[in-house]
Amino acid sequence: MGSARSGSWRLGCVRGRTESLLWKPPWYIFMNNLNDPPNWNIRPNYRDDGGDGSKWNYALLVPMLGLAAFRWIWSRESQKEIEKEREAYRQRTAAFQRDLEAKYHAMISENRRAVAQLSLELEKEQNRTTSYREALIVQGRKLVEEKKLLEQERAQVMKEKRQLQPLRSAYLSCLEKEEDWQRRAQLLLKEFEGALSERQSIYCSLVLPRSKRLEIEKNLLVRASTDPVAADLEMAAGLTDIFKHDTYCGDVWNTNKRQNGRLMWLYLKYWELIVELRKFKKLEKAILEE
Repeated sequence: MGSARSGSWRLGCVRGRTESLLWKPPWYIFMNNLNDPPNWNIRPNYRDDGGDGSKWNYALLVPMLGLAAFRWIWSRESQKEIEKEREAYRQRTAAFQRDLEAKYHAMISENRRAVAQLSLELEKEQNRTTSYREALIVQGRKLVEEKKLLEQERAQVMKEKRQLQPLRSAYLSCLEKEEDWQRRAQLLLKEFEGALSERQSIYCSLVLPRSKRLEIEKNLLVRASTDPVAADLEMAAGLTDIFKHDTYCGDVWNTNKRQNGRLMWLYLKYWELIVELRKFKKLEKAILEE
């Protein structure tokens, strides 16, 4: 601030001195006078009292001082602008640095949270993996034990199979024989069913002769006595019971033979069950004998 006051004081002194010198009649009015050649040029030896050279010296000093003052003022203003811009730049730099630091700290915090979250998830996955590994180990041990048990059971089954192989052969042989006997028994029962239905139809008829019924009964009794399958089923006693006690008849206008008789149908069902039962008894006997 002191340098500014000193510069202003110097500029005022120069300006006052210049004005005191220029109050005289302007000598430069006669510079364009071509009839006075000696006064055309500035002579350095002239002084205030002896010539006009000093006028030119002071005239050139004014613009030089003005230029210096302008340069000083311009330099001062420029320095102010520079300082202002420098301060603004410093503030922007500080603000930018603070913003960067805030972003950096925010990023660090976010990364730390992410790392913590990932660490937690990794720990969970590791615990889950450990649990799965332990479960797989336990399951593997169980499977090994089950495999051993299955192998033991398989060995036991194979042993029993070897032991039961003769029984199986005997069972299949007996089953084949019994199936043949069962087929013959079923055919016999079909024949007896047809004959008994015919006999009962004649019994319930008002026009058919009784002699035909008696002939059917005689033939059935002879067949039951001579046929081996019928003898095994003991059908003769059942036929005698049917001929004596089965007197049921359907409607007078009935044409369906299956609606006549009751006891005969019970005996036919009974003989079918006897056929099945005999097959299983034969198989049981053959296995027990082996």
